[in-house]
Amino acid sequence: MSTHNANRRDFLQATAAGLAAAGLVGQAAAADHKNSGGIPLRRFGKTEELVSILALGGHASTNPGKLSEPESLKLIQRAVDSGITFMDNCWDYHDGVAEERMGKALAAGGRRDKVFLMTKVCGRTAQDAAQHLDDSLRRLKTDRIDLWMFHEIVYDNDPDWIFADDGAIHTGLKALQAGKIRYLGFTGHKDPSIHLKMLNQPGPWSAVLMPLNVMDVHYRSFQKEVLPRLNERGIAPLGMKSLGGNGSIVSKAGVPVEDALRYVLSLPIATLVSGIDSEKVLDQNLKIVREFQPLSGAERERIEKASYPLAGDGRFELFKSSKAFDGPVHRRQHGFDVGARG
Repeated sequence: MSTHNANRRDFLQATAAGLAAAGLVGQAAAADHKNSGGIPLRRFGKTEELVSILALGGHASTNPGKLSEPESLKLIQRAVDSGITFMDNCWDYHDGVAEERMGKALAAGGRRDKVFLMTKVCGRTAQDAAQHLDDSLRRLKTDRIDLWMFHEIVYDNDPDWIFADDGAIHTGLKALQAGKIRYLGFTGHKDPSIHLKMLNQPGPWSAVLMPLNVMDVHYRSFQKEVLPRLNERGIAPLGMKSLGGNGSIVSKAGVPVEDALRYVLSLPIATLVSGIDSEKVLDQNLKIVREFQPLSGAERERIEKASYPLAGDGRFELFKSSKAFDGPVHRRQHGFDVGARG
């Protein structure tokens, strides 16, 4: 066993022992237990893994258009030191800069062994996926990815490509056996029916990332159609786009940030990936999760009632009805103009 794996084993065992001593078992109970940073923890699906209910989004925290490399590294390290243990990233974010910056940040001070590291693969063929995995391991300066996700399953035929005779699933299965990845899953933001198509494939799914927010419950709802299926099967549900992907749920719909985050965190999910691009936003979100209490039935009803008139035409969830949030790699794969926003 490598030193990395041994350290991670000791870290997880110590955390699990603390939960056992507190008499906490199961995801719901674990959510009430906080780590040393004051962040609530939840179980990762049916595994014994414990992850923070807030995850650091790898795209926003490494954006070279807003953050210098030293600023980005400091933000990531502060997040880890503050108790955020779930790290999100992707092979194509900022043309690899996202993984490179996160790798440098986690390599310092032994932080890699304190986090649950997720990254995503864009390749649809086994050959492309294998190259992406090698790139991610190198950039992230690690010998294993905790969670490897097939990224942006947003077109109807993406599942067919993943599970083709030369599809990326074969690289994922080999990587699991080789210990290069520990868990396998997929992401997507377009349509619940595509998520359900992937779930019907014979993949060893441990986690699924999907949009969850106060509008989703009323429009092409992942909360209604996908979330129950994941919980039935013990697959860890991961939330994203809690503010609409571009903050419009807060800036234009007028939903308070705390309401928006508490709404999603009150759902039966393992963690919420949050786009944190500054220390100000980090402090804001840390405060919300440290003080987090699940919504009461009356609070949930109030928030859903207020969002109902705004949700029906999908204006705050354009990632479901347009290409506005589809990544350039996947547009090219399907022959679409990278500049198209419709």
